[in-house]
Amino acid sequence: MKANEKKFVHVVNFYLKPGLSEEEVRKFEAGVSTLGTISEIQVFNVGKPASTNRPVIDKSYSYCLLCVFRNQEDHDIYQSHPVHLNFVDNCKHLWEKVIIFDSETI
Repeated sequence: MKANEKKFVHVVNFYLKPGLSEEEVRKFEAGVSTLGTISEIQVFNVGKPASTNRPVIDKSYSYCLLCVFRNQEDHDIYQSHPVHLNFVDNCKHLWEKVIIFDSETI
C-alpha cells in the first residue's frame, strides 16, 4: 500500500460460544476462511490471539478477522456478497458475540 493510498479496514472479533466441539470450531474456521475468496478484499487474515502479553492487549476474543478494502463501496459489496451471507447463516449459531471495528485511512 502506498503511503497516500486510502483504505477501508474491517476488523471483526468473534467470541465463540464456550464448550463448542472440535468439529464445530473447525466448521467456524472453514466458514470464516471462505470470506477470503471475495475479490473485493485486498488483504485478508484470520487469526487467534497472539502470545504477546502486555496490560493493553485484549485477548478475550476467539478469532480476529481482518479485511482491507480499497474503499467503503467495496466493503459494502462484501457485506451483501453471497459468500459473506452464507458464512453468517451457517456459522452465527457458533458465536455469542461479535465486535466490529471499521476504519478509514486518515
